[in-house]
Amino acid sequence: MELPQMPEFMGLSLFFGLLALMATAAVARGWLRTEVETRGRPSGQKANGLPREKSSGGSKKQKQNQRIRKEKPQQHNFTHRLLAAALKSHSGNISCMDFSSNGKYLATCADDRTVRIWSTKDFLQREHRSMRANVELDHATLVRFSPDCRAFIVWLANGDTLRVFKMTKREDGGYTFTATPEDFPKKHKAPIINIAIADTGKFIMTASSDTTLLIWNLRGRVLSTINTNQMNNTYAAISPCSRFVASCGFTPDVKVWEVCFGKKGDFQEVTRAFELKGHSAAVHCFAFSNDSRRMASVSKDGTWRLWDTDVEYKQQQDPYLLRTGRYEEASTMLCRLALSPDGQVLALASGSSIHVYNTRRGEKEECFEQVHGQCITDLSFDITGRYLASCGDRAVRLFHNAPGHRAVVEEMQGLLKRASNESTRQRLQQQLTRAQEALKSLGALKQ
Repeated sequence: MELPQMPEFMGLSLFFGLLALMATAAVARGWLRTEVETRGRPSGQKANGLPREKSSGGSKKQKQNQRIRKEKPQQHNFTHRLLAAALKSHSGNISCMDFSSNGKYLATCADDRTVRIWSTKDFLQREHRSMRANVELDHATLVRFSPDCRAFIVWLANGDTLRVFKMTKREDGGYTFTATPEDFPKKHKAPIINIAIADTGKFIMTASSDTTLLIWNLRGRVLSTINTNQMNNTYAAISPCSRFVASCGFTPDVKVWEVCFGKKGDFQEVTRAFELKGHSAAVHCFAFSNDSRRMASVSKDGTWRLWDTDVEYKQQQDPYLLRTGRYEEASTMLCRLALSPDGQVLALASGSSIHVYNTRRGEKEECFEQVHGQCITDLSFDITGRYLASCGDRAVRLFHNAPGHRAVVEEMQGLLKRASNESTRQRLQQQLTRAQEALKSLGALKQ
């Protein structure tokens, strides 16, 4: 019996089916081999042993975070035998700092939209805690404590005005910081170079880089406008005695005005007091001693000068030049200046370095190089003269004022030679001993 013949199309179907099965099996074997090889290789390597190219994929947020991590600068490291502490809580660059009048606190402001308040009693501790005040929708470029240490003022970078923060003490010893409902009105037309509050609490000064100084009351009303006629201002300040405001700039002098109030505390006028004359080029900066009887200045002519300002200026008596010294860095770059409370130590900063001088002898005592990773933005002694502080990157660095202790030793030794009263000699000897012990503890006692 003959078998029935299969149709031609069925034969073709079987043939192509077999081909499909063979192709599927080949692909499966290849995939399995590749998977085994991949698992046996390091993750960053291709099959040929070469490094695998990084994928350009990734989420937008991942790319942004990678870019932020890459751009964030590392904290600058600095060591020195006289370095007392480094305060490092800010995430942005610090532009200004201010010691409170009671000596208990240091305020710092940075472009991270915060103001931080540090306790000075923690400076020598291992950890340095700070209290944070947030500057909403802006950041502060300048900060100053009020005389009673219950508030501070800041200059807003974007708002171009003053803002007041009140400090309310909590039961746990910390503070709550509250901004007042309204900022000061906008009055300046040029960038601000400094702000200050008189220690009497009677007025506030703001200075801009044109030729304008404004005297305000505490409620935000302008009492007086001063035109310095210095082509441009580089620095301005209020004297610790609160009687004077002063400015320097393109001209080779420092101009000083008296802010006059009546017996009842009412504002009267601003009058010209005296000038510091003698520099041959623009003046970068100046400072007062704590008793306002001494002033120091540094100029583009490459010199610094110390002045006796305890004069009868109403009788046209001019300040006396006590000492002058060379500081060549001032001829090529902007400088910062700080004068110790007793006027015996002068600190000058240019770039990221600090030079410290004894004003009695005019000699350089210390030199701190590359203190910060960026240019120093502020320089100041604390109210006791124990520390010299500087800021420039994201840190504040505090130095022991060894030159100040040496100046006390020199002064006490000179006074002891002339003292005739025994009780006076004992008092001078005690001060001399304390200064010598402080230098010995710092390893800075000169033989």
